[in-house]
Amino acid sequence: MKWVISMAKKIIIVGSGITAITAIKSIREIDLDSEIYLIGEEKFYPYTRIKLSKSLFNNLEENNILIQKKEWYEQNNVKILINTKVMNIDSDTHEVSLCNGSKLNYDKLLIANGASNAVPTIDGINMDGVYTLRGLNDALNIKERLTEGANVIILGGGILGLEMAFILHEHNIKVTIIELCPRLMPRQLDDKASEILKSKIQTCGIQILTNTGVNKIIGTNNKVEGILTNENVELKCDIVIYSTGIKPNMDLISDTDIKKERGILVNNKMETNIKDIYAAGDIAEYDNQVIGLWNIAIAQGKVAGYNLSGRDAVYEKITPVTMLNAFGISLFSMGCIEESKDTKILLYEDINGTSYKKIFIKNNKIIGAIVIGDARRSPLLKSAIEKELPLDGINLSTIAVDELLDKLKR
Repeated sequence: MKWVISMAKKIIIVGSGITAITAIKSIREIDLDSEIYLIGEEKFYPYTRIKLSKSLFNNLEENNILIQKKEWYEQNNVKILINTKVMNIDSDTHEVSLCNGSKLNYDKLLIANGASNAVPTIDGINMDGVYTLRGLNDALNIKERLTEGANVIILGGGILGLEMAFILHEHNIKVTIIELCPRLMPRQLDDKASEILKSKIQTCGIQILTNTGVNKIIGTNNKVEGILTNENVELKCDIVIYSTGIKPNMDLISDTDIKKERGILVNNKMETNIKDIYAAGDIAEYDNQVIGLWNIAIAQGKVAGYNLSGRDAVYEKITPVTMLNAFGISLFSMGCIEESKDTKILLYEDINGTSYKKIFIKNNKIIGAIVIGDARRSPLLKSAIEKELPLDGINLSTIAVDELLDKLKR
């Protein structure tokens, strides 16, 4: 296959995460000559965010978690500007304005500045001792505050909150998890799977309050001393860490004509409605979804990079996969797990509650799965979902879950 490559003279990439780095790699596969500017708001070189919680008690330094070594940028002719915020985009003049008052012109622009953790609207959320974990600075601040015998309340029972709870528990720190919804990981698990997970976590000595809101974070002299729940129960703590969803960083495009809803609207080439402007990763909304997962950020960055360099590439939807391996339990959730009249469900649960498998089938194809205790099945199910593998010749009314999974191997 041949591509007609139209080289851009100058490509600006706003954002310094995995989406941006993947885009640069794709560009440099094809185009070695164009100028590339990578502009990041943080004072660090691009690093691996998903390592932050796991590395909290290790040697948490920038150089240990970099996506690429610092010399990589010079080797790939990338001009990197760290600690630099893009204030405005002028699509008419093809310019971006920087926080230092200077301007840079571009031929093509990729917006890949990601998302931030959503800040709950709780009285006292800005107190000293309240944190979230999104960036390296957050991790360093949390680490500095943690002391032996600390008492931590985590707001949010999603995957990030649970990972944080686990790493703290592993280091003998008392943890309480508070989740507003009736169950843990409400977007990825059903009631039964969440019940199994909750039971396993509680066995570790961690208190979990589901269906519980927080009315107020309390303290004296602006320093956290506890929280007040929506049932007026006071819980003491030294530190509050919230993880209650993400919010795409949309301020950059507020004065532009770039179309947005929850995120920046893009097509399957990661193009926005404005010529020569692309978006990818946690900032991008494709097919009514802002997913915020590492593997999807990589895939979108790759497609954006190819199209920025003139090679035609199309983003094919990737099955969202969430995995947790903590508290002595391994689980994964993938694809569509919404029950409806059109969905056939195959279910297996052992009497000890340690293994649980729920397969969602629609139009004779697997569309989603929740599995606890058998992580090795994950690639098999992911492949079946993405390939839309037809389950022809299989009697779904009588087949057992493991029997179906065995047939998928063939």
